[in-house]
Amino acid sequence: MKQALVIGASGGIGAAMVAELETRGYAVTGLSRSGDGLDVTDGASVTRIMGALDGPFDVIFVAVGTLAVDGAPEKALRQVDAAQMARVFAVNAIGPAMLLAQVERLLPRKGRSVVGVLSARVGSIGDNRMGGWYSYRASKAAVNQIVHGAAIEIGRKRPDAIVAALHPGTVATEFTAGYPGHDKVTPREAASNLCDVLEGLTPEQTGGFFDYAGREIPW
Repeated sequence: MKQALVIGASGGIGAAMVAELETRGYAVTGLSRSGDGLDVTDGASVTRIMGALDGPFDVIFVAVGTLAVDGAPEKALRQVDAAQMARVFAVNAIGPAMLLAQVERLLPRKGRSVVGVLSARVGSIGDNRMGGWYSYRASKAAVNQIVHGAAIEIGRKRPDAIVAALHPGTVATEFTAGYPGHDKVTPREAASNLCDVLEGLTPEQTGGFFDYAGREIPW
């Protein structure tokens, strides 16, 4: 049976990814802070919990992220708070970097495997025409760079592995509850779309940034 690992499995998108992957025939291992004590902002926690896994996993999906931790996204530069920005970066960029550092040994040495990391279109510098949301935008741009670098490094030893940053669309979760102005999809719809993308990516696309329909997003 194919094996999948979902990190952030207790969140809206993460839980839906677990369910969707199971319907597609995967045996799924889910990790989360609430279920397993995995704190992606704590390097020792990441090393301990990820180090206890054996693998190999055909699919690994990183579904961790925060919009603003304890506040709201900034609308102007004067609202940027250093401590708040650091907390957002800790979850959205540094955490995924520490997770990706543990991922390579969990992938098969030969044959196709895919790692998807949850990002967001607002992390695209080329697509930014509105400004604002400085911490969230910058942290997602940072994780995109981390994913791109990880794809290069992992690909040196595992040429059939695919590592990609993925934008799920605006998903109706607690994460987006305060932003009613966007068309939203359900977590299950988002998970189905993301799994389609994961299954359709090729090794030539590793290191890329894609939306829920598999379309490439500019950096």
